Amino acid sequence: MDSAVFNPTTFAALGIGAAIGGGLALLIAAIRGFPAKPQQERQRTAADVIRFLSTRGAVAVVVGAVVLAATRWPTAAIASGVLVFFWNQMFGGLAAERAALARVEALAAWTESLRDTIAGAVGLEQAIPATARAASPAIRENLHTLVDRLRARMPMPQALEYFADDMDDASADLVIAALILNSRLRGPGLREVLGALAQSSREEVDMRQRVMAQRSSTRRSVQIVVGVSVAVVLGLAVFNKSFVQPYSTATGQLVLLGVIALFAAGFFWLRKLSSIETPARFLQRAHSPQVPEQRGGEQR
Repeated sequence: MDSAVFNPTTFAALGIGAAIGGGLALLIAAIRGFPAKPQQERQRTAADVIRFLSTRGAVAVVVGAVVLAATRWPTAAIASGVLVFFWNQMFGGLAAERAALARVEALAAWTESLRDTIAGAVGLEQAIPATARAASPAIRENLHTLVDRLRARMPMPQALEYFADDMDDASADLVIAALILNSRLRGPGLREVLGALAQSSREEVDMRQRVMAQRSSTRRSVQIVVGVSVAVVLGLAVFNKSFVQPYSTATGQLVLLGVIALFAAGFFWLRKLSSIETPARFLQRAHSPQVPEQRGGEQR
């Protein structure tokens, strides 16, 4: 191995460059900031996190060990493990999009059912429990929780605010806001408003279906590109070691790290292209640690 590979000046220059690049990246991230996560995402239980880390982490460690044994490249082994660990976050998301689509479609059907029930001169207090039993499974549990709160004598506006937090969807906020206003003011026209909101939800479902059909090809292309790139690199490292021999040195590993970083940036950009931007929620309950939630017939 060439002694120039271990030249301290080279390592110092690479280290200074990496430090400057990392500092600029952190500065840009600090200036731009990151969007706040919804309350339900922050309330993930420790058991779910441990289960996710143990399963996905075990697979990532095994894949990294196999790549390290085949290539003798620590950088490639770590990158392979990270790729496996974050595969769903970067190249998945289809199941989450389908669940969100099913929730919006279920919301539209429930809104129509609520509109038709109210048309029979029935109040919200009777219409919501009557429609919850026939609701879609995508929102049935949240509706049953809402019904339980109403039966526990929680005020209708407050129970609907909790229901909005349980749904955690911008489309649901529109419907729930109309219900909150009607429960407070008891004005006419709720049936017409619910009909218009149901129609809007149906149109959103159609739009999301078209977008998902178009984005599915992009998602599949990203997965093919990743698979081919990884297969080519591993194939060369195993079957044509002389061609990739320079990557076996310390400098080669640093260069490989830069190449992997470029690929990761490209994959992240493609993932952003294949995602659907949903509007932010506007109906959020003020969470106060000093004000306990109502339990049973006890007021807050």
